Amino acid sequence: MSDSSNGTTTLGASKPATEEVKSNSEDSAMAHESPKNSAAEIPVTSNGELDDSHERGFNRDVKRSLPAGLGLSETQITSHGFDSTKEGVIEAGALQGGQRTQAKSGPVILADEIKNPAMEKLELVRKWSLNTYKCTRQIISEKLGRGSRTVDLELEAQIDILRDNKRKYEHILRLAQTLSTQLFQMVHTQRQLGDAFADLSLKSLELHEEFGYNADTQKLLAKNGETLLGAINFFIASVNTLVNKTIEDTLMTVKQYESARIEYDAYRTDLEELNLGPRDANTLPKIEQSQHLFQAHKEKYDKMRNDVSIKLKFLEENKVKVLHNQLVLFHNAIAAYFAGNQKQLEQTLKQFHIKLKTPGVDAPSWLEEQ
Repeated sequence: MSDSSNGTTTLGASKPATEEVKSNSEDSAMAHESPKNSAAEIPVTSNGELDDSHERGFNRDVKRSLPAGLGLSETQITSHGFDSTKEGVIEAGALQGGQRTQAKSGPVILADEIKNPAMEKLELVRKWSLNTYKCTRQIISEKLGRGSRTVDLELEAQIDILRDNKRKYEHILRLAQTLSTQLFQMVHTQRQLGDAFADLSLKSLELHEEFGYNADTQKLLAKNGETLLGAINFFIASVNTLVNKTIEDTLMTVKQYESARIEYDAYRTDLEELNLGPRDANTLPKIEQSQHLFQAHKEKYDKMRNDVSIKLKFLEENKVKVLHNQLVLFHNAIAAYFAGNQKQLEQTLKQFHIKLKTPGVDAPSWLEEQ
């Protein structure tokens, strides 16, 4: 029994030995074949780490091969084996005096003054849309009789009177322009008629005096008509300036005042609705923001109301002064013309410093004026 057991033990130990011999032979064969393929060789140090001495030598050779002074950046490429979990890393730094300056990595912090223009425009559009929505809702509520509006009775009455006066002044302006056009046609006809009478007075010896009298009369009427036409055109120009510039400028301020009033009422209504609701941690910030916006629009509304009141006051004073002079001019010129008082007509034009342009005579050049 002991012999058989020893034989069995001897056979069991011989099998691992045979396998060890085969593995050693395979390792030696791979060692002889490895120099044939240089791409598959991975140098390993004694500690089991990858040997990067060849890479450092390669980077050093590349650095030496670059000409100095080109301002190129030093680039180091580090690669690892295929079984490594790390990816390839490229390190770059500016060459300054033969030394590499590495950029520090870290979170990028934008300064407060650096803002994105697109975000600013988007914020402006958002605010404009919100403001337009509130104002539109306020206008619709007022027209439907559901919303309340702030009314300054005294100021609203003055604005209504101004708009009514503007319509009446525009009507007077249109009538005066029509009169000027018709008078111009009449003066042109009188001038042509006077030339025709003068020509016939030279060719008709029997009616020489009669044609001559009529020619002189028509020429005199044409001259007085031109003087009256100058006074009417001056009246039209002054009233046109008052209506389409001075009054229109005041009405533009009134439109701005009305827009400020609508915004004020819109934000006032919004604040009132928030105050009627519950007060908790979610609504208190909204109420504070709404209070701030309401105060800002209230200040704007008060400022525009004050501006409108001041402009209406100065407009009334200027309107009285301008229309007083122009109405006196218009009356005196019309009365002198139809009374046949040529001297009075000319005196009226001198009183208001009106210079008539002689037909067919061009304005003097700048050299002649000097």
